[in-house]
Amino acid sequence: MSDIVTKQDVKTRRKVERPKLHKVILVNDDFTPREFVVQVLKAEFRTTDDEAYRIMITAHQRGVCVVAVFTKDIAETKATRATDAGKAAGFPLLFTTEPEE
Repeated sequence: MSDIVTKQDVKTRRKVERPKLHKVILVNDDFTPREFVVQVLKAEFRTTDDEAYRIMITAHQRGVCVVAVFTKDIAETKATRATDAGKAAGFPLLFTTEPEE
């Protein structure tokens, strides 16, 4: 009688989940100049003049506007940097983030 040992090759596949995305939202205020908002959008979010103006006007008319969608870390970093740019210039400019559904 021979002792036969069979070896099973078991490969486990990890299911890689896509990172959850977060929206960066511009919140309108009545004090930050429109030109400054456009400047921040162009600098931090790399928007064109037209895109920045459209985002700023939408936030002005509706109260808020989604600027862009990123992974959580990037969204929070960009929102913080854009808000800090407003603070540094003495404006109450506010960008927030929230999970995308």
